Amino acid sequence: MAGVAQAGLADLFVIGGGINGCGIARDAAGRGLSVTLAEQGDLAQATSSASTKLFHGGLRYLEYFEFRLVREALEEREILLVAMPHISWPMRFVLPLHPGMRFDSDTPASRLLARVMPWMRGRRPGWMIRLGLFLYDTLGGRRILPATRALDLTQDPAGRPLRPEFRRAFEYSDCWVEDSRLVVLNARDAAARGARILTRTRVVGAERTGDHWTIRTEGAEGPRVHHARVLVNAAGPWVGQVIRNVARLNSSEGVRLVRGSHIVTRRLYDHDRCYFFQGSDGRIIFAIPYEQDFTLIGTTDMDHTGDPSDVGCTEGERDYLLAFASRYFARPVTEADVVWTYSGVRPLYDDGASSATAATRDYVLSLETAGAPMLNVFGGKITTYRRLAESAMDRLAPVFAGLKGAWTARVPLPGGDFPHDGVAALTDRLRDRYPFLDPAHAARLVRAYGTEAFDLLGAARSPADLGRDFGATLTEAEVTWQMTREWARRAEDVVWRRTRLGLRMTPDQIAALDDHMARVAAGG
Repeated sequence: MAGVAQAGLADLFVIGGGINGCGIARDAAGRGLSVTLAEQGDLAQATSSASTKLFHGGLRYLEYFEFRLVREALEEREILLVAMPHISWPMRFVLPLHPGMRFDSDTPASRLLARVMPWMRGRRPGWMIRLGLFLYDTLGGRRILPATRALDLTQDPAGRPLRPEFRRAFEYSDCWVEDSRLVVLNARDAAARGARILTRTRVVGAERTGDHWTIRTEGAEGPRVHHARVLVNAAGPWVGQVIRNVARLNSSEGVRLVRGSHIVTRRLYDHDRCYFFQGSDGRIIFAIPYEQDFTLIGTTDMDHTGDPSDVGCTEGERDYLLAFASRYFARPVTEADVVWTYSGVRPLYDDGASSATAATRDYVLSLETAGAPMLNVFGGKITTYRRLAESAMDRLAPVFAGLKGAWTARVPLPGGDFPHDGVAALTDRLRDRYPFLDPAHAARLVRAYGTEAFDLLGAARSPADLGRDFGATLTEAEVTWQMTREWARRAEDVVWRRTRLGLRMTPDQIAALDDHMARVAAGG
């Protein structure tokens, strides 16, 4: 391969810059392994930036008797809260009880209930929901998060936005997470521990060469050849394509692509709690306070065919979510309320389930050992990414003699080295140091960067010291930070992934930011 740049032999080559790939890269680098990660686009460009943005146990998975998955996810919530208090925080979820509503729900739990108590066919009685919430409170060893409680919606403020027939509810705990920043911070920590992170770098070929893999990539730096002892396929929706078209291997295992779409509306209510709504079709959706002035509603579950990158919220999905939410809110939610939509394709393990909703959200790790090892990652959910990475390293332990043990539990991500309940105090400290920041700007910086907000602002003494103002509190200093430390290259990387300021910026402002970043990237 004359004229093609050659890289030395790495321990791991990871394909995919979503949460699973970056989580594995971080875990492996922290155990002393040499790691290279290649992502064909931006970090978190696909599924990992299109989630419902929750660290949650998955209450509805109890109906499928997926107790191990739910327990693992519940245990992870508080581990992750401690490690990333700037980008994750507790939230309370209100689950209204629907009097007399019948559900078209075909789950193991509903089938069992129908056999034992046929008169309950098609219903989730209140006692059944309370039992599920009791399990939810106890399975994961909850210490930080408050327990479930009953609500009288005729008295509690959570009842005011709802239709008057909703008089009772349960309120339980789960957690919010800034999904794109979670990915970026895992990549940053991996890089700090020695990993090479290559964005906008497509893997075009991989083949076994003796006892290692030879991997060919194409990117901004031109074609390159890499060598690694183990190939990790964490390509998300493209995992099957990597197996067939990149590594050119036969495999009986497959991935089921399921599209999840969300709508963002103007703010629909004034309090800071979320809603968990049950639909007559057996599905559920969330309505979540979002970016101070908006409400996030989702998600759908639709089988997806075709290119995973060609994904968007269809009119049918939008209308489904609007109608679903309108069955609960006193004022109907209409198309005029929608300010943004987004969709992602979940790469679920194909377990043969009858519907997209019933397909398992658990992860499956498949290790190919006919020659140099290849680990394929199927499925998973954002809440269990850290445990998935630990499991991946457990599977690879025989390959690396003397591999160090698990280490990531409660180890802070960049900027997360402060108490899990210390955001308000840290924000006050930031405003004391930089009194020219208005409260909303300071709070946003702390939520995005944690203790590193002080490093980002540096010696600034006035807004002018932060450089150009691109709008919506986005300054040149912040853009420079994201370009030099977070692999951002285009305006969309900044305003739709590392922040959600695209909701507040005009098209002209975003275009000006894109021009600026292009000039900086070109050395101008």
